[in-house]
Amino acid sequence: MFHKILVAINDTEIGQQVFKEALSLATATNTELLLLHIISPVEDGEVNLFSLQTDSIYGSFRTRGVEYYVRQWEALKKHGIEFLTLLTNQAIAQNVNAEFVQEIGAPGPLICEIAQTWKADLIIIGRRGLSGINEFLLGSVSNYVLHHASCSVLTIQGKTPVTKNVTSQ
Repeated sequence: MFHKILVAINDTEIGQQVFKEALSLATATNTELLLLHIISPVEDGEVNLFSLQTDSIYGSFRTRGVEYYVRQWEALKKHGIEFLTLLTNQAIAQNVNAEFVQEIGAPGPLICEIAQTWKADLIIIGRRGLSGINEFLLGSVSNYVLHHASCSVLTIQGKTPVTKNVTSQ
């Protein structure tokens, strides 16, 4: 069975689902959890790299733009630590051995690297359900992890929008 589960999460609805599933599994199997949050400049909802405006054709940065960018990163890091601390405390309250780590970088490779270094038996990760051109353009962290992880991977499907089938009469 599993002894060490790496839980890749973020502060979204699907991140909450992922945590609930991981906590339920860890409680039932007396498994250790490592909660992992990755801040990525290329993922949705993260720091806007285009906020760094230039004031000449040579690309020198405005001081205010750089300061704004640094403040955004600091706020993201602080929010991530608060989020991870809250979830870790919830796990500990359920008698689950849990710790957390927050990293900055490309989510897919970092998840796989940390899982291997920590010797995880299982990675639990959310899946947004992107397909086709959206998956190609935006990438898929869960797809990367499924194909590159050195251990088992459990994906938790996020809620997908319901589309109505319209038929002509």
